[in-house]
Amino acid sequence: MTRKAIINLCVFIALARLTAIIWQQTAEKPKPPVDPDKVEYKETLMGELVPVDQAEEEGLGGAGQVLIRGIMFLVLGLYAAAMFIGFVLPNLVTRATREMYGSGAEVEDDPLHDARSMYAQGDYEGAIAIYREVAKETPDDRFPWVEIAKIQNDNLENPDAAIATLKEGLESKEWSVNNAAFFLFRLAELYEKQKGDLMTAVQLLQQVVELFPETRHSANAIHRLRELGAM
Repeated sequence: MTRKAIINLCVFIALARLTAIIWQQTAEKPKPPVDPDKVEYKETLMGELVPVDQAEEEGLGGAGQVLIRGIMFLVLGLYAAAMFIGFVLPNLVTRATREMYGSGAEVEDDPLHDARSMYAQGDYEGAIAIYREVAKETPDDRFPWVEIAKIQNDNLENPDAAIATLKEGLESKEWSVNNAAFFLFRLAELYEKQKGDLMTAVQLLQQVVELFPETRHSANAIHRLRELGAM
């Protein structure tokens, strides 16, 4: 269990204890016998005389007690759900994947599991480091490069780093047509939408047309160039 998981577990336990304490303090307590001669009455809007509940006049009313308990249980439930999504769910997904191979089979560890787990916990830099290792071990797979750039742009809000990553990935080897075109299209999108650099985006799309003529990638690039008013 990671340090972050331990901290969150301690916070959850503290919230649970606080909820239990509040539940006990707001629970309805037995009332002592009431002397009929000492009962106080109040007149309702209808003109009827009803006994005055001293406990509710001096403290929180029943509705207020229920509201407080409801709020505490809601907070506790939301925190538990967040912990489940961040720490438990990634492990459950991995176990479910392994179950597909049979309980007695030896399953090779998924090299991307730790990266997904760190991403789910908000450790984006840790996830990026693992994806870089995966990129070295599987140089023919564009997925790690794409995931790194996505984290850098979407989560770390650093489009410059994302652009540098995609360029590094594109130049790391001689890719197939589909993969190379994907890198170029993604770079063009980042330059256009994140950097506002329309000129560079157009140049990248033109590069797709020149490098991969008479392909669907070239057709898509031409269509996009026309949308941008560059053709």
